[in-house]
Amino acid sequence: MSSQKFDSGKAPEPVGLYPHARKVGNLLFLSGVGPRERGTKKIPGVELDNDGNIVSYDIEAQCHSVFRNIRYILEDAGSSWDNIVDVTVFLTNMKDDFKTYNKLYAEYFKDNLPCRTTMEINCLPTPIAIELKVIATID
Repeated sequence: MSSQKFDSGKAPEPVGLYPHARKVGNLLFLSGVGPRERGTKKIPGVELDNDGNIVSYDIEAQCHSVFRNIRYILEDAGSSWDNIVDVTVFLTNMKDDFKTYNKLYAEYFKDNLPCRTTMEINCLPTPIAIELKVIATID
């Protein structure tokens, strides 16, 4: 089965050698999406010290940014938010961040209830507190 890769002109540049998404059949697989902003090292809601260590972060700001970046990728690839069928969420601090993340997730996905897995991990490749892995349908 052939596949086609997609890169969004609005979502942040990947931090490695991978596309934003890849279409296989009628499925669109997104690479992990974090809250960074395109064209900058800025991470919404994150304050870093001079050595690049996290001083403080706002999980709500990061969630909004992640969801916005996912929307950019989906739309640039020809899919949509309503076509999301599966979400894997990586949080670096489940105890402190799950409640806020879960509340915002419910607002964003109230009309579309994809399958979801949420797990805590030790860290992510950049100084962020949340990353999503998404699968959506595409025509």
